[in-house]
Amino acid sequence: MSPTITAFKSSPDRGRGLARDMRVRWAFEEAGQAYDVRLVTFAEMKEPAHLALHPFGQIPTYEDGGLALFESGAIVFHIAEHHAGLLPDEANARARAITWMFAALSTVEPPIVDRSMATLVDRGKSWYEERLPILDGRVRARLGELSNRLGDADWLDGAFSAGDLMMVSVLQRLGGSGLVDEYPNLAAYVARAEARPAYKRAFDAQYAVFVAASAN
Repeated sequence: MSPTITAFKSSPDRGRGLARDMRVRWAFEEAGQAYDVRLVTFAEMKEPAHLALHPFGQIPTYEDGGLALFESGAIVFHIAEHHAGLLPDEANARARAITWMFAALSTVEPPIVDRSMATLVDRGKSWYEERLPILDGRVRARLGELSNRLGDADWLDGAFSAGDLMMVSVLQRLGGSGLVDEYPNLAAYVARAEARPAYKRAFDAQYAVFVAASAN
């Protein structure tokens, strides 16, 4: 049997590929592995059956035999460890790729999520216009550092890896803000990743769920 992941039955990202099951779908596609998807509603995510898989009531989760995982980074890491295509064979390169996975989630994503939440929750409040430039500055600081490190390379450390998969997934959350476009090498980096056949297959699979939900 194939592993089963959970995803939104009706995603709040409206088919933009930002829901975190997209990262897991992409990893499976890069590794050439089949997977099944169980769609859950927001109400079902808070029920005991789902909370037993994900104590914080979110998606995605991963089930394979007796193993149940949560957190997209942990799931992608598990897939990468057990299937070729996402981590280098050479030990040092493999360690660096894993480091970039952590960097994406621990260093680059937090200020981006802070900004995203502010634009969703705080817009219209009296202090929003003063706070947004501060949040943008924090994001630009990380993007500038990442841009300097990437330089004119195609990927973060040699060949494409799970580190790039996670980093691009994080940068995509800035879509529409114009911030990534301020760094041409980062914009090209994201476009290069989105052109990968595995990414396209994963996006199409997630988008099909949005289309189906919209039709109901």
